Amino acid sequence: MTGTKQYNWATLGTGVIANELAQALQAQGRKLYSVANRTYEKGVAFAEKYRIEKVYDKIDEVFEDPAVDIIYISTPHNTHINFLRKALAHGKHVLCEKSITLNSEELEEAIHLAEDNHVVLAEAMTIFHMPIYRQLSEIVNSGKLGELKLIQMNFGSYKDYDMTNRFFSRDLAGGALLDIGVYALSFVRWFMASSPNQIASQVKLAPTGVDEQVGILLTNEQGQMATITLSLHAKQPKRGTIAYDKGYIELYDYPRGQKAVITYTEDGHQEVVEAGDTLQALAYEVADMEKAVAGIENTMHLDYTQDVMVIMTQLRREWGMTYPEEE
Repeated sequence: MTGTKQYNWATLGTGVIANELAQALQAQGRKLYSVANRTYEKGVAFAEKYRIEKVYDKIDEVFEDPAVDIIYISTPHNTHINFLRKALAHGKHVLCEKSITLNSEELEEAIHLAEDNHVVLAEAMTIFHMPIYRQLSEIVNSGKLGELKLIQMNFGSYKDYDMTNRFFSRDLAGGALLDIGVYALSFVRWFMASSPNQIASQVKLAPTGVDEQVGILLTNEQGQMATITLSLHAKQPKRGTIAYDKGYIELYDYPRGQKAVITYTEDGHQEVVEAGDTLQALAYEVADMEKAVAGIENTMHLDYTQDVMVIMTQLRREWGMTYPEEE
């Protein structure tokens, strides 16, 4: 809890992330105020599991409930904008699962709605809230690693090559970029001094027409460069390497993560950096969101979310890859 006010959280969706949210609040001796779900029965089962008192008969009732302060949206990407429109128009603060929208135009619309209704809008991007990233930023900002030169990012998931599952479904806004690329790009944006302004890519499309494998090269105006490789059908280590002229950082188990190793170029000595707890990811997001809503401190980095969405929108347009909602 932040300050004196206890905020009422509602979950829109009952999947993996909604369960983590419920557990994060439970660990603090709190619970979700209410649950909304497309399938009422699933909402009831979720509520029983976490002893949540309120389940809405119809999904839209969550937006009209005056007792709801913050809505966490964790439904498929392509449903986000319609829920965002309703939530923000009803004056609800929203923490929305990544990718926050399908494209930049949808995100700009949501941002304007949030501004007009004086509420906080943010993407639930783990990287912006885990203590390890903040610790690394302090080290980088001290100057002891010198200037950033290159970032190398891998993110490979092994999904069954089943074109009916959500990862490969065009109708559910599937594909590597919006599902896992958003993490790699957010990682790059966290460490880069400014957003990349030169972008090149290659893509391999799945039979459904969504991106299953991607290679991306990025450069910003400072000359900092990044390479990203993504796959939905080949496992890769979850490791980010950030290379400076005086040393390099290896971060493990991103996008969450709690440990990094710095190797110094001059003599090869290593420094281990540990901060936070990967299992507390949702607790960090909740705490930061409540601080932003309370007006204490806004560390939600919606500006970085915008930068990443611009890149993803540009890439998909270059590939000629659209979703039904965009046609």
